[in-house]
Amino acid sequence: MDHQTPLWFTGLKYIVYALLLANVFFFLQEEMRALEHTFSDGFTAGDIIQAFAATIDTGAWVILLLLFELETSVLPDELIKGRVKWGLHGIRAICYVFIVYAFYGYVVELQMLYKVAPLATVDACTLLGEDWSLLVTIDEYLLLGTANCIEVGTELWQVGGFNIVADSAVLQDVQWLAWTDVFNAAAWILVVLVLEFDVRLQLRGGINLRLMRTNLVVKGFLYSVLLGAAVYWWFEGDFLDFWDAFLWLFAFVFIESNLFAWQAETLEQNLEIAEH
Repeated sequence: MDHQTPLWFTGLKYIVYALLLANVFFFLQEEMRALEHTFSDGFTAGDIIQAFAATIDTGAWVILLLLFELETSVLPDELIKGRVKWGLHGIRAICYVFIVYAFYGYVVELQMLYKVAPLATVDACTLLGEDWSLLVTIDEYLLLGTANCIEVGTELWQVGGFNIVADSAVLQDVQWLAWTDVFNAAAWILVVLVLEFDVRLQLRGGINLRLMRTNLVVKGFLYSVLLGAAVYWWFEGDFLDFWDAFLWLFAFVFIESNLFAWQAETLEQNLEIAEH
């Protein structure tokens, strides 16, 4: 691209990208801790996506984000051809596979949270000494002990076939959080499909104003859904998911800004050609 951006804007953009990269490791730590209560006896290759859905999802999105940054801001148009173009698109295609795979992992986790069985006891303290864990929120557990068993409600459920117990109120809250994960992941997939269409149209040198306006409306709706998910996580006290969602929205403001500048540049060039 030939368009210039202020130095402070570029610096802020790459700080946000670095924070998103750090989130990959934060999600990995969170999911590793959850393994102590879910797949404590080990897991198969098929369980990896359920166990590490957020880590895989975030890692693939970071790579995808950097590829969009290269294509919409860093690399000049004349370089995005041949092997470079196919290389960028090939790596993006691999990222899409992992993103869809992670979406499937969120769906599997949601199904797991609905795979519950009522426990005969109405007092969680009777389960002490049987190696049970207490579901606190999504992907967060505590060992059931004398300090926390008295805080659990009387309608108890065993979750996902594991030695995990939750009362009805907590279980319902966690199920809603899992639904939010699914809707958020689906909305981001749709956002990136529209963005992919924008980039491919741009590379062909064709600017269709009607399509651009339609895409803006569609992306505006999808970004509103994503903002709603972030607000919901905030009110539910899920700080890591809120922080991650906030950073991603911020990051795609930069990508959209790159795209707008690129489109404006192309429109200007097309007008100059038409005048001559």
